[in-house]
Amino acid sequence: MTIEEEMRSSYLAYAMSVIVSRALPDVRDGLKPVHRRILYAMRESGFTADKPYRKSARAVGDVMGKYHPHGDSSIYDAMVRMAQSWSMRVKLIDGQGNFGSVDGDSPAAMRYTEARLAKASSFLLDDIDRGTVDFQPNYDESEHEPGVLPAVFPNLLVNGASGIAVGMATNIPTHNPAEVIDATLAMIANPTIELDELMQVIPGPDFPTGGIIMGRSGIRKAFETGRGSVPVRARAEIEEIRKDRQAIIITEIPYQVNKATLQEKIADLVRAKEIEGISDIRDESDRSGMRVVIELKRDATPDVVLNQLYRFTQLQTSFSVNMLALDEGKPRTMGLKDVLEAFIRFREDVILRRARFDLDKVRDRGHLLVGLVLAVANIDEVIALIRSAPDAATARASLMAREWDASEVVPLLELIHDEGNVVVDGKVRLTEAQARGILELRLQRLTGLERDKIQGELNEVAVKIEDLLDIIGSHIRRMEVMREELLAARAEIATPRMSEISDALGDQSDESLIEPGQMVVTITRDGFIKRTPLEMFRSQNRGGRGRTAAGRRGDDVIVRSFNAHTHQWVLFFSSGGKAYRMKVWHLPEASPTAKGRALVNLLPELGSDAITAVLPLPQDEELWDDLHLVFATASGNVRRNRLSDFRNIRASGLIAMKLDEGDSLIGVATCREGQDVFLATRKARCIRFQITDDVLRVFAGRGSSGVRGIKLAEGDEVISLCVLNHVDASVEERASYLRMANAKRRAENAALADTAEDEVTSGDDEVVDVVGDLTPERFAELEAQEEVLLTVTDGGFGRRSSAYDYRVSGRGGLGITNMTFSATRRGKEVVGTLPTLPGTDVMLVTDTGRLIRLPVSQVRVMARQAAGVTLFRLNDDETVICVFPVVEDDGETGDVATVEGAETAPVALGGPDSPAAEASPEAGE
Repeated sequence: MTIEEEMRSSYLAYAMSVIVSRALPDVRDGLKPVHRRILYAMRESGFTADKPYRKSARAVGDVMGKYHPHGDSSIYDAMVRMAQSWSMRVKLIDGQGNFGSVDGDSPAAMRYTEARLAKASSFLLDDIDRGTVDFQPNYDESEHEPGVLPAVFPNLLVNGASGIAVGMATNIPTHNPAEVIDATLAMIANPTIELDELMQVIPGPDFPTGGIIMGRSGIRKAFETGRGSVPVRARAEIEEIRKDRQAIIITEIPYQVNKATLQEKIADLVRAKEIEGISDIRDESDRSGMRVVIELKRDATPDVVLNQLYRFTQLQTSFSVNMLALDEGKPRTMGLKDVLEAFIRFREDVILRRARFDLDKVRDRGHLLVGLVLAVANIDEVIALIRSAPDAATARASLMAREWDASEVVPLLELIHDEGNVVVDGKVRLTEAQARGILELRLQRLTGLERDKIQGELNEVAVKIEDLLDIIGSHIRRMEVMREELLAARAEIATPRMSEISDALGDQSDESLIEPGQMVVTITRDGFIKRTPLEMFRSQNRGGRGRTAAGRRGDDVIVRSFNAHTHQWVLFFSSGGKAYRMKVWHLPEASPTAKGRALVNLLPELGSDAITAVLPLPQDEELWDDLHLVFATASGNVRRNRLSDFRNIRASGLIAMKLDEGDSLIGVATCREGQDVFLATRKARCIRFQITDDVLRVFAGRGSSGVRGIKLAEGDEVISLCVLNHVDASVEERASYLRMANAKRRAENAALADTAEDEVTSGDDEVVDVVGDLTPERFAELEAQEEVLLTVTDGGFGRRSSAYDYRVSGRGGLGITNMTFSATRRGKEVVGTLPTLPGTDVMLVTDTGRLIRLPVSQVRVMARQAAGVTLFRLNDDETVICVFPVVEDDGETGDVATVEGAETAPVALGGPDSPAAEASPEAGE
């Protein structure tokens, strides 16, 4: 034999030995050999539930010396697990002493602990001495051990199993004993029962540590195929422990989770600032139950923290089901029906073998009773024969040699189906067993009362034999016996379900559980994000003091904000040119004063990059096919792509745009063919050009750096991007319209003349020689298409201007003046230019975190060169860094009201104090 053949055969022999003799449980009794040997050895030693506790070392020694030639630690570990209430759904060992804890504490040494069989073990061991199972020699053939225990209930499902063999592994969850027995009874009643009907009886696993099983799809797959994943979540409640302080109370954890390790993991995440909002963790568990208190900070949102814990810790795990067990000595992956069918076949065989064993015993007793009846009927002759015999052997031989009258026993022989006595010519001879019984007969049995008892016992034996013969010959009868024994076991081991199965958490999508509504999403310079319900911000008049928008640490400030529907998709674009996607409801919800959560925790693949552009997308995804994305960088480059290029974005992100060294992405907006791109710079320059294939073509890939959108002066940079509707109007028509519209507005706003002193104007970059005025029809047409842009400075001033005041030019030019700064006013830079809708509000945010919401109707429409009016009264050394529009719900639909052609809510603009890579939040429409 070659070395290859030797290794192959030896390894296969070793693998099969591990599979059959060590690692995998038997489907019949649900036990591995070591567990089976422990239970059997303790029974043989008398360590039963009705006896006192015995030293664990004594039981381990018996097992190791007689049946299991392995280390004592492995035997003791197996015994300890069977005594742990958090490991076994039904304990098989009743332990006294330190048997470990759910915190992972080690049990005391075996010399210190005591143990005995639990009551439930009797249902696995009963009838083992009645020929129900086969025995096999032990390792040195000095003893015999059972190959399987005659289990009354399906222990494999009740207590589960886990083990790693060679090339295969098993992982079977625990189930509720009452439900498992009920399912077995249902299959006995209807062997062709469908899985769906069985799952109404046994809906899923039931773990000894409780918890909440999320959904039924994983359970069904596991029950059907034997393989599946069952998500399990800890049971947590949010309680108010004292005024303004809430805590998350954990009372149940997933199966096989170490509680102490879980707390350490939470603490590590808090220290690493991956989870915000936790101030303290305490373990208040005692004998009455588990209680882990996670105390929250005052500004923390409990639901958000709890969701973070579910995501990043073992408060939520998945139990990988692999129902692999030995069936007729061979490893087999089985579903729920397969396991129950295998158990029912085995249990029927146990009942059949037990009936045959009992029949033999009862027939032997009946045979002996027939001899006693014969002796009592002929007592004088029997006594005389015995007295004349010199010894017992002679007496026995004389009794067997004598022929006796069979008239008394023939009916009895027929009654008990006894074939041991042969009747010939009305005579019968005693067998050796009967002769021995007569010789051992006590004199008191010769009384009349005792003779009646013998006859009565003989009648009972006859009934028992008939019953046993019925069991042996009838499958239906065996099923009835099995049912009765299952019901008896159920009465002893049934307990209420511990694990809840939640359809809401698993079978429903998370989004369906989120209440629709408008949210204000806020992002800080240090990368913290949150969402706050829009209704928490009340409207104020122009010139108000505002309110605190967010809590800050150090010099962290808000750099961008936007409002969006909870079910909208949001695209995140990083400084490195990558795109990420997330629903608004996935963002952490927090109060207006809360800091929020670090973006790096929401986007783990972000790394050291910063999020520099955020774009909420239309809720109706059918609109995506007709939309394009226009990109703008701080250096003035632009690019156009189809929105469908970003439909599928993996969790690790997607390359969105190739950036030159030192450049950053400042804005992304949706657009359509024929609309206009508007770029505004920090030094009050702007440019407007049309979106056409000749001016700005659609790029096929995402790896390009784009083309020049505006030529910048030294030290200048692009700070905002928006998309405007293109209107076909000549230069003369635009100038005439502006003159007529201004006159109309002055007449309408005469009551606001007191604000005129705030207005400062200067010369125009372009002088238009007006030929003539517009007709009323043309004026009305242009008025209906007019868009108004709001420009805000870092000094808290702003003004609205008609989009007609910004001419359409070619791409790549120097642009025109966007605003004129006054020497007497604070602020020398523009923080944003964005389109506004009639009847809506805008929000301004300062570098100190103050925020004001005011109606745009209170801001006058002026020429684009005007310095504007006071929008926000600032404190000393305070500047405006961010402005964004508030778009209310459109009627009852819950959709965001937008300008025709503008598909998303505009995004806030950055301010001068934010870094160059982060300074310009997007102004996408």
